[in-house]
Amino acid sequence: MKAVILAGGLGIRLRPFTEVIPKPLLPIGEKAVLEIQIEHLRASGFDHIFLATNYKSEYIENFFGNGSKYGVKLTISKEDKPLGTAGPVKLLQNQLNDEPFLVMNGDILSQLSYSKFYKFACSKETLLTISTKEIITPFQFGNIYTEGDYVTGIEEKPDIRTTILAGIYIFKPKLLDLIPANTIYGMDNLIRDMLARELPITHYTVEEYWLDIGQIKDYEKAQEMYNTHF
Repeated sequence: MKAVILAGGLGIRLRPFTEVIPKPLLPIGEKAVLEIQIEHLRASGFDHIFLATNYKSEYIENFFGNGSKYGVKLTISKEDKPLGTAGPVKLLQNQLNDEPFLVMNGDILSQLSYSKFYKFACSKETLLTISTKEIITPFQFGNIYTEGDYVTGIEEKPDIRTTILAGIYIFKPKLLDLIPANTIYGMDNLIRDMLARELPITHYTVEEYWLDIGQIKDYEKAQEMYNTHF
């Protein structure tokens, strides 16, 4: 099975760390973020992994080589200019035209069962399956209910529940025909365009541990949680 890791982000919100090395190579515990992802993918049966790179691409290529030490085949793809989150996958169309494949952001840590996610997506007729995650955020104020001049109820600091895009996808090859070539084009653009065309999209809920390492506080949290989850 094949997987694409989007590893071309600039990591602006993680500076100054990313001024030295690209975000996917930031260490978490004893390993780099990409190492954790690759090993988890391999354990789930993915044996050919494409690393879609841009910023400091040579660092990533020198670090991983051909992937043999991780028990997988690694292919490095480098975009000449930023192409968003879906555009880099289009560059690999000729190598991803034979079977469904996984795509994931290079700053996601999760214990999601990729094999179950893949089987679920393959069982559907849709071209795209997205992963979603429910995020529960405590609200810092109590909620007061009133009628006229009188208080009728109180809800103490209710939780805010939001369903977010979890940054892990299953593509079927024909989906790549919908992505414009050599153009900045994000996953959000792809989803909106599919909905506008009334093309169905399936979703899969991530029940397992999930963390997006987008900011310094997230990186610090990943360090704290490494021994527990990875």
